[in-house]
Amino acid sequence: MSKRTSTDTAKSNAITRRSFLHATAAASVATVAAPAIVHGQNLNEKLNIAVIGCGGRGGGNLGAMRSQNIVALCDVNEKNLNKAAEVFTGAKKYTDFRKIYDDAADFDAVVVSTCEHTHAFATLPALQLGKHVYCEKPLTHNIWEARIIREAWAKTKVASQMGTQIHAGENYRRVVELIQSGAIGAVSEAHVWVSRAWGRQPKEESEAAGDIVFVRERPEKEDPIPAGLDWDLWIGPAPMRPFSEVYFPWPKWYRRWDFGNGTMSDLGSHWIDLPFWALKLDYPRTVEAFGPPAHAEVAPASMQVDYTYGARGDMPPVNVSWYQGANKPTIWKEKGIPQWGDGVLFVGETGMVLSDYGRHVVLRDGEEDPDRPDPFIPNSIGHHPEWIEACKTGDPTTCNFEYAGWLTEANHLGNVAYRAGKKLEWDPKTMRAANAPEADQFIKREYRKGWELV
Repeated sequence: MSKRTSTDTAKSNAITRRSFLHATAAASVATVAAPAIVHGQNLNEKLNIAVIGCGGRGGGNLGAMRSQNIVALCDVNEKNLNKAAEVFTGAKKYTDFRKIYDDAADFDAVVVSTCEHTHAFATLPALQLGKHVYCEKPLTHNIWEARIIREAWAKTKVASQMGTQIHAGENYRRVVELIQSGAIGAVSEAHVWVSRAWGRQPKEESEAAGDIVFVRERPEKEDPIPAGLDWDLWIGPAPMRPFSEVYFPWPKWYRRWDFGNGTMSDLGSHWIDLPFWALKLDYPRTVEAFGPPAHAEVAPASMQVDYTYGARGDMPPVNVSWYQGANKPTIWKEKGIPQWGDGVLFVGETGMVLSDYGRHVVLRDGEEDPDRPDPFIPNSIGHHPEWIEACKTGDPTTCNFEYAGWLTEANHLGNVAYRAGKKLEWDPKTMRAANAPEADQFIKREYRKGWELV
């Protein structure tokens, strides 16, 4: 298997769901070709699937795939592995996902639900072997890995899907239709906020937010490793750390830079997905973050990121802002819009659209306006079923690794700007901000000995 280089790959309406998806990939920025490797055209034929990561989100994804043949199960935690094996009794069991690929002839597709610092390492071999892949969000741990995965997928075009489950909901489709049909005119601003405050913050604020696993610094003592947990494999490519209960299980590792990226890349995958889709975004021109001084170990609870995007087709330049924890848009603070705890606000020439996961309103002069276009984006058959069908028929998916790769890069850039403490003038071809060389260390990292992304 050869190393991948970082060349930049290139980046509407029929009536049926299938023809619409082939024409537009559900209005994503990517033009999606049919997978080069297809298991079979018979929708009743079952896929043979290997599942990497069986606990947490992995358990949910495993349940969503149970209509197919689960032939391999892998987890570094024996407890999760054995629990899954009690249900899927015919599946082979593995602890090290790298060994699954020694038996690649056994399966057609792979579901990756590990911690995010190993997503790319579990996904890339599957793509290189021509296996279809479903990977949880965020797609990768950093920008460089996202580029590697997106470019590897572009060479195979197998069925791929990132786990942005809300993307399949009807609500997002109706919002995308409003924005792309010009119901509120050209959009100049989009604001995205979430109230989750998991991360580094004053202890009293942490307790008030219910963040009972708050930790400021790297732990000083080592805790006993839980029975059945292979800690060395859990660490994988990340820097080795003695086992501590502040890292494991989820969501403890989630806010630690070594293993996760906090709320920005996690919930950003769901919430920024909406403006990314509706506004046909790709890569930002500039990125600037605001918040408390960056900590070397722990992601922040509260922060803000401002992105500027250039024109895209007939859409003008747009500013997109992300807020988490205590941060909120000014118009929200001034009660100029309904006080939703989490939301996405599109500001257009003639009005605004406010949305969350399951509802949205059109606002003009502060009042709801029911005007909207007739639906033109067909409803999804379901996020997981969409991927399963794509594996069998070659139909494209709506969160394929082209779309998900760009979304993941943009979300990670928010954290890079925050950690670098400087506004980034971003060049997507070189994956660098020439004005901020101090950001390079957060775009790509060195891996622990024995782990290479090749």
